[in-house]
Amino acid sequence: MRNIYLISAITVLLAACGSQPPAPEQTPAEVKTSTPTDVVVTKPVVNVVPQPTFDAMSVAALKDPRSPLSKRMVYFDLDSYVVKDEFQSTLAAHSKFLAANAKMKMLIQGNSDERGSREYNLALAQKRADAVKKSLALMGAKEDQMEAVSLGEEKPVCTDQNEECWSKNRRGEMLYNGEY
Repeated sequence: MRNIYLISAITVLLAACGSQPPAPEQTPAEVKTSTPTDVVVTKPVVNVVPQPTFDAMSVAALKDPRSPLSKRMVYFDLDSYVVKDEFQSTLAAHSKFLAANAKMKMLIQGNSDERGSREYNLALAQKRADAVKKSLALMGAKEDQMEAVSLGEEKPVCTDQNEECWSKNRRGEMLYNGEY
């Protein structure tokens, strides 16, 4: 029995030594509020080259690939001289340019593919050039700024014998002063 008391006493003593003292009472952390003026945001320095802007009504816009004025072709369907809807915005830009620049002149060259007789192609190409001119005039360009001529099949941009090539040759081409 004495051994049991001794073992119990040692166990209680060891248990008392293994415990930790109670933790002191902690106070909650202080919360600080800040306003946006306290925050400093820095952005990395990036060397940005400013893009030159162009005036859509300047002569320089005629050669600027970002300008709609750099588009100078109106393409037609086979045996047709009806201006397609997809070219209306291009014609509107050129019409607006001509109206804003009274001294500018435009030569509209009508073209056809090689199929058909020479006479037929000359007549069809003239109708195509006239259709482009009429569209421009209806949108505000002055008649005396434009001249429509037929080149027929004489100025092809493609000489292969297939539909893809022929479709590139059925066109009205708009040229300004100094380009013709």
